[in-house]
Amino acid sequence: MVFSTISIVPPRDKIYQRLGCRREITQLTGRQEKLTDSFIDEAASFIALKGAALRIPIAEHKDGVVLLAAEEIYLKSAHLAAFLCGCTEVLLMGATAGHSIAVATQDSMEKGAAARAAVFDAAASEMTDGALEWLMNYHRRSLLREGKNLLTKRYSAGYGDFALENQRHFYKLLDLGAIDVQITADHILLPEKSVTAITGIRKL
Repeated sequence: MVFSTISIVPPRDKIYQRLGCRREITQLTGRQEKLTDSFIDEAASFIALKGAALRIPIAEHKDGVVLLAAEEIYLKSAHLAAFLCGCTEVLLMGATAGHSIAVATQDSMEKGAAARAAVFDAAASEMTDGALEWLMNYHRRSLLREGKNLLTKRYSAGYGDFALENQRHFYKLLDLGAIDVQITADHILLPEKSVTAITGIRKL
């Protein structure tokens, strides 16, 4: 499933946390908070969230390897195998904040507007993560009607012993080119604020 538009409210508390601010600890002046909030709103105007998701049955699950039924893809990771223990399917997801926010962030850096660039970067990261959460919630509702549910967490290539090269499998299966995402020879997604993740589906 491809989602050409994902609409979420900027998660301001998470953006502030990514910037190193803790509401109960960090004291910002009214002017600083107002300026930061204006940068968050401006960042949101550049962010165009898109996503893709795919359910795939698990064909085999043993010895630190998860075999996906689609094209017989082997995902080698003891951590991922443990994470998916008890699951019968996986949900693959991909999301991107789009090209415009990356250009605007770089432009801010080149013009010496470091604070603006930092807020743009944090907002893009958190909103892209929020798009993955949106995809999980979307599928969680339909799965409940089947007597199934998603795991509460998700796992990404490049984390722990789950090699980054697995991202190429996700890219192909999700057809991320359809949402204007490319992948480099080093398995990095472009534009920068683009991510993939996997979570498990199990019976209630």
